[in-house]
Amino acid sequence: MAIYTPPVGFHFRVAFDLDAATDADIRFREVTGLSMELSEETVNEGGENRFAHKLPGRAQYQSLTLKRGLLTDTGVRAWITDAIQNFIIRPATVWVTLLNEAHEPLQTYTVTDAWPKKWSISDFNAENSALVIETLELSYKFFRVD
Repeated sequence: MAIYTPPVGFHFRVAFDLDAATDADIRFREVTGLSMELSEETVNEGGENRFAHKLPGRAQYQSLTLKRGLLTDTGVRAWITDAIQNFIIRPATVWVTLLNEAHEPLQTYTVTDAWPKKWSISDFNAENSALVIETLELSYKFFRVD
């Protein structure tokens, strides 16, 4: 009987449903925001002040945040620029795929109708030899686990 070993969180790729996306656009150093939860509605008991019922509401999803070393000319960067500077919003599907040691997909998170909400780069500091990191924050409708 084989012992289950949980997957590592450092072996993954990110793919975009964009014609202009390049091979460099799948490499990110960090992905956060794959989270879902139900909102909660409180309904007070009629005529009874001691009770309040908590009922499930709508599903809520955090923004998806992607971080990587700064790339100056990629298809994803053009998509971001079109959205933020030119207000040309083209929602795209984003796939975040967790990989095993043989580089095969273990689990894929399909993010639906994502659009760039925020783009930023890390601070410049002459006293620090760190890489310049670009951060992309995406808003989306929902994600599913495939």
